[in-house]
Amino acid sequence: MPDTPAATQRARVRVPLRFHDGYSVDAELVTFHGLADGQEHVAVVLGEAAPDTVPLVRLHSECLTGDVFGSARCDCGPQLREAVERIAETGGILLYLRQEGRGIGLYNKLDAYALQDQGLDTYEANAALGLPEDGRDYTAAAQMLNALGVTSLDLLSNNPDKADQLRALGIDVHDRVPTGVFTTPHNVRYLRAKVLQTQHTLPLAQLSAG
Repeated sequence: MPDTPAATQRARVRVPLRFHDGYSVDAELVTFHGLADGQEHVAVVLGEAAPDTVPLVRLHSECLTGDVFGSARCDCGPQLREAVERIAETGGILLYLRQEGRGIGLYNKLDAYALQDQGLDTYEANAALGLPEDGRDYTAAAQMLNALGVTSLDLLSNNPDKADQLRALGIDVHDRVPTGVFTTPHNVRYLRAKVLQTQHTLPLAQLSAG
């Protein structure tokens, strides 16, 4: 990996996962030493990939409001739920990355929500706060994958930047697999902004400005 120290596995523990809709699956959670950003990211290993196939991998950024509280202002919770099941079916890894609010943190994300209530989109709100539109760096993700022995993968994501960053970090992204489309009356403007501002592969025609 280009000029980046190697991370090592710290511990592995089996954890049965259960979601609000009753779906359950056994997972192995892996922690690491030596991650570049010093954050406590976790790999969730699910299912078992068939021999000679590349694993399905998702880089999922932490979203307290969506993942835990079920916020309808984003699609993070449904994406997490979908990703766990899809990865478990084929075998692969979900990297749960501590990058709340596309890297700006929880409090700043909530401040950005307040600006969105005044008419700004999610990227404009970040900029108005003097913050990057998307501050995420996937160096630690590449370190985690290398520590797990994964150098080639199919990436479960609508975000081309994730694939571009991983490739630049020496990971072979064989294919980018889109997630489902999870709209609510509260998140369609957010989803449209992701398509228009950062070229997420979502069907724009289905995202009514509402």
